[in-house]
Amino acid sequence: MSEAPPPAPDPAIEADPELSTDESDSTMGDDVWVAYSTSPWTPNIDSITSSRYTASLTSSIQRYPVENNRRYHATDVSYVMPNDEAELDRLDLTHQKLKILLEDRLLLCPVQDPKRVLDVGTGTGIWAIEYGDDHADTDIIGTDLSPTQPSWVPPNVKFEVDDCEEPWTFRENFDVVHCRYLAAAIQDWPQLIAQAFQFTKPGGYSEFQDYDLVYYSEDGTLTDDLPIQKWITTLLAAARDFGRDPCPGPKLAGYMRDAGFKDVQERKYKIPIGPWAKDKHLKTIGAWNLVQIEDGLEAFTLRLFTQVLGWKSDEVQVLLANVRKDLRNPKIHAQFDL
Repeated sequence: MSEAPPPAPDPAIEADPELSTDESDSTMGDDVWVAYSTSPWTPNIDSITSSRYTASLTSSIQRYPVENNRRYHATDVSYVMPNDEAELDRLDLTHQKLKILLEDRLLLCPVQDPKRVLDVGTGTGIWAIEYGDDHADTDIIGTDLSPTQPSWVPPNVKFEVDDCEEPWTFRENFDVVHCRYLAAAIQDWPQLIAQAFQFTKPGGYSEFQDYDLVYYSEDGTLTDDLPIQKWITTLLAAARDFGRDPCPGPKLAGYMRDAGFKDVQERKYKIPIGPWAKDKHLKTIGAWNLVQIEDGLEAFTLRLFTQVLGWKSDEVQVLLANVRKDLRNPKIHAQFDL
């Protein structure tokens, strides 16, 4: 099929003038990139090798290391985010933010009555659980580095401990491969998307939703001298030094075409951080976004700054205190992309 024409430029988000002097509100923002496509190819299942990280729940998987009072995955020290309760709560907040953004849709691709769905990097499992509740005849598998998902789930949902960057071992292909919010988590995006292509049934869909975490403003209110701009610039550079791309969003469609997907569709969404936008829908999204970003500042920063950049934990906390002030300042209208 022919590809869709490029979308028209997005209009700038208009700020709510009533919040211009209320410094208790945030004025940061972000955009969201979503790419989905259909697969025309049938893989040779017999040629698939086993993954060294696919595992059942064992005590060794739950021997989590602790750094700077945060708990991390036991199977992969190269993943920068913790897996403790604070981070799991933040992931659930992010899920709700994205549901509001996408108008309560769990998928954008036009799949009809899928029988098998894979949720890559399932996190808390909340997306897989909700999709399983809505689609009782669909079998859903969610994979992640740690078994942090709940034990009480719909009967058609199951979770596996697996590293998605290792060779996939599934014996059957999927009608849908779903993957979201793995910015700064993946070393080889083209390889990940190639595996999604390999395990998507002919006529099925793969859908990726991810960020471009570069902060910018459309009205010049985000300046280089602000702590939040210094923080995000340093954070993204540290992630790249660590071998993880923090800005995969704009590249997803290209990766999918290179992998062999056809009729690739791409959408971009702007998300203000904090309720500074005049538009009511964006104001609601921004309020959710502010909470999850503030809750995640330590999680985003600690491992990269202390292990990659050599900062002391106290130095990180001083920086983050100033970042929080900028997040709540309604005079700064910054955003990034999903």
